[in-house]
Amino acid sequence: MNDFKRQPLPLPNGQDKVLLHSCCAPCSGEVMEAMVASGIDFTIFFYNPNIHPLKEYELRKNENIRFAEQFGVPFIDADYDRDNWFERAKGMEHEPERGIRCTMCFDMRFERTALYAHEHGFPVISSSLGISRWKDMNQINDCGHRAASRYPGLSYWDYNWRKGGGSARMIEISKRENFYQQEYCGCVYSLRDSNNHRVSLGRERIKLGVLFYGQEKV
Repeated sequence: MNDFKRQPLPLPNGQDKVLLHSCCAPCSGEVMEAMVASGIDFTIFFYNPNIHPLKEYELRKNENIRFAEQFGVPFIDADYDRDNWFERAKGMEHEPERGIRCTMCFDMRFERTALYAHEHGFPVISSSLGISRWKDMNQINDCGHRAASRYPGLSYWDYNWRKGGGSARMIEISKRENFYQQEYCGCVYSLRDSNNHRVSLGRERIKLGVLFYGQEKV
């Protein structure tokens, strides 16, 4: 990765300031390094009320803060807002991954991101969510554009962070930084389904806070 030459990233409408919704350090690592290399003025917005339990939430948030501090990137620690998320998820408890519960979840997080951007003078919002191959990029981008469309002059930057080896660099950066490696998407239902799958294969349930990139699994 030391020989990799980054190309400047063009922002929508010639803008140079972004509010970046971040879900975790591993997903945002490549995104942040690419934006820093392009000289983009950006701020991290951490609003992820879906993450459960609180221990997991704090682990993911603190790793993100640690990495942002290396670059001097401002970090907005938004309200956990867990009760609101569970209220919105009612009736969707058994929906599959990438289904309507995930759409609700992305909508909720982007709506808050867009509101903050509108209130604090950010012309562009984006997210690190789409770099993960486990996510539906079209689903994420639809939610992002929908949230941004609520406010005049605000746009959602749907750059494909996976292209040009972005997903591979995400893993390289995660190993370099020894990021905490989460083993499920984030919500209690994802944790439940992941554990059920592991048990069906004769594997142990997920242990929080023990697995880090670049280390052997325990």
